[in-house]
Amino acid sequence: MGSRNRSIRFKIFLLLLLPLLSLSALWGFVLNLTMGDAQSLLRASTLYDTIGVTSTDLGLQLQAERVRSAEALTTRELTQVLGGQRARTDRSVADFRQAVTDAGNSVGDDLRQALGDLDSALNRLGSIRSDIDSGISSRLTGLNEYNRVLDAIFQLYDHLISVSDLDIFQQASSLQAIGMAREYIAREHALVIGALADRRLTESETAAFTEYAASRKFLHSRGLAGLDVTLRRPYEQVFATEPYLTFATMESRIIKTGAPPPDAQSWHQALDKLVARLDDLGKGSSDTLAVRTSEAATGTVVEIGLAGGLGLIAVLASIIISVRFGRRLAAELGGLRTAAVELSQERLPDIVARLRRGEDVDVRKEVKAIRVSGSAEISDVAGAFGSVQRTAVTAAVGQAALRRGIGQVFLNLARRKQGLLHRQLALLDGMQRRTHDPDRLEELFRLDHLTTRMRRHAESLIVLSGAAPGRAWRRPVPVIDIVRAAVSEIEDYTRVAVEAMPDGAIEGTAAADVTHLVAELVENATIYSPPDTLVQVRGDMVSNGYAIEVEDKGLGLPASEYDRFNALLASPPEFDLADSDRLGLFVVATLAARHGIKVLLRRSPFGGTTAILLVPRSLVAERAAPEPPAGDGKAALPSRTRKKALAVVTSGTHHAGLPRRVRQANLVPQLKEAPPEPVPAPEPAPVSGPEQAAERSPDEVRDLFSAFQRGTKRAREEASEEGHVSKGDA
Repeated sequence: MGSRNRSIRFKIFLLLLLPLLSLSALWGFVLNLTMGDAQSLLRASTLYDTIGVTSTDLGLQLQAERVRSAEALTTRELTQVLGGQRARTDRSVADFRQAVTDAGNSVGDDLRQALGDLDSALNRLGSIRSDIDSGISSRLTGLNEYNRVLDAIFQLYDHLISVSDLDIFQQASSLQAIGMAREYIAREHALVIGALADRRLTESETAAFTEYAASRKFLHSRGLAGLDVTLRRPYEQVFATEPYLTFATMESRIIKTGAPPPDAQSWHQALDKLVARLDDLGKGSSDTLAVRTSEAATGTVVEIGLAGGLGLIAVLASIIISVRFGRRLAAELGGLRTAAVELSQERLPDIVARLRRGEDVDVRKEVKAIRVSGSAEISDVAGAFGSVQRTAVTAAVGQAALRRGIGQVFLNLARRKQGLLHRQLALLDGMQRRTHDPDRLEELFRLDHLTTRMRRHAESLIVLSGAAPGRAWRRPVPVIDIVRAAVSEIEDYTRVAVEAMPDGAIEGTAAADVTHLVAELVENATIYSPPDTLVQVRGDMVSNGYAIEVEDKGLGLPASEYDRFNALLASPPEFDLADSDRLGLFVVATLAARHGIKVLLRRSPFGGTTAILLVPRSLVAERAAPEPPAGDGKAALPSRTRKKALAVVTSGTHHAGLPRRVRQANLVPQLKEAPPEPVPAPEPAPVSGPEQAAERSPDEVRDLFSAFQRGTKRAREEASEEGHVSKGDA
């Protein structure tokens, strides 16, 4: 899961880490095997220097004590010689046990069992001696007890040979066989020494002697067969000497006759010389083998050093090379990533922003090659990004040109339409001045209202094209007049209830745009609310400016939609021709951004939507004191007609010395100062025109429109005297 979001550097590190770990593990495994061989050789050398030497001496002392015990078992006399030998044996046992302690960690699990068996056998020496001293044991029984202790020593010898070098192991095993043959010679000697005292061998002793002789011959043959030339030649020379030949002859005679040799002195001389030579040769052979073991261990250590060192160097070189190439590849990819990010997040957005501001962009100058060094694949990707960059910049320039062209089309069409609408309003103005028939005046007012709405839509096209509408005023315009003018520009104006607002005025340069903005919000409220409900418009002066609220009683929107629309209003995006359903929202956002006006949509307490428009303090002006009324217009206007009259009075351009009827183009100062003959305008509840007209007589309607016409005429005359300015009429 988490690997998908990892960086390329991390993935390259993992890619290199796995083979490096495998190589390191393989190197460690081989090193461990080699070190195992070296440790085995060093361990064998340590065991020989400690347990091997002391156990050999212990075996010799036990063999000597066995011979003296054989004499004592025959003569039943405890001699001082036997006591001295037992003391030497005890010292050898103590030395052996100390050597076991000194060996320490060199003693493996396989050797501990053999050491335990030998220790148990040595603990039985006391009882063996006691039986001999008390005369309980027979000669053969006592000798066999010593034989069991010596068998435990030779079993220990077998476990001491634990080297991994095959040649050394074979030589050590062969020397072990010859050493065991030396033990059988000692057993034969012990039987013969006992028999020489009483000049006889029992039948069981003869059988044991025969068994010892056969085992001795077999072990000599096996040992010589396994030794190499260097170690075998000294033994062959010993076996060819007179002491060995004499011993072999007497051995064969004892087996045949079942009696000890008649010449005891010859036996002692031959056996003493043979045993002495075998002991010296065994010690020399053991030393030679120990030297070989040490040399092999040293050679193995050297091999380990070379192999391990070279392996370590290879591993380190692999790590260094892998890290170096990994870092280089990561750096190449990082450079490509940086270039791509710079292209996508800095250069292209900057070019697009400049194109939006209307600046000219030179494609050749702006399209810079992405320069990255590295492998061919990285260069190819960089080249592909360069092509994408060139295509994107070219497309952005083309789109900007297309948008400018479309904007110009919008602007030209809107200007032409605006000119036609101004001419149409002028014609309607003239027709209204020449008409006294109330029914025809009603139709002309309806047509005037439709024309005013059409003009607002034309101004919306001008806003979307990026230009500014041409209407502006020299003096501030009251907020109430702006709101009423905005209400008069929508279709369902009869459903809009404008509540009383505190005095306040908007700077004349922004009055037309604020009127347009309020009209879009009010029209949106009427469209997206039930036709039988009212839309309430109210305003108030606040610390940060002037706030105007437009509240409907529709179904409202989900919270996510409010968030989306508010984000669009706070930061208007570039107009998208494909999103024509929200045309009014784009117009509102554009007008609000132009003057720093804040617009916020939220759910109202009634379930509908409340649009809050905050005009900044910089656009709010002090309103001039109104002039006293100069007329006594007594006729009461119906709600719809009164609002139309206000809309008519709030617009105009010069035409034959009088303002031309261009609704909401120029709010005249008389709307912020009471006219000489104000038209009484009570605020009845909004009702439809036909229903209100049905309640009046024809005479009342005629008088009503006559009074309205006189009031508008006075307003034009006074407006011409004020000399207000209207610009941008197309």
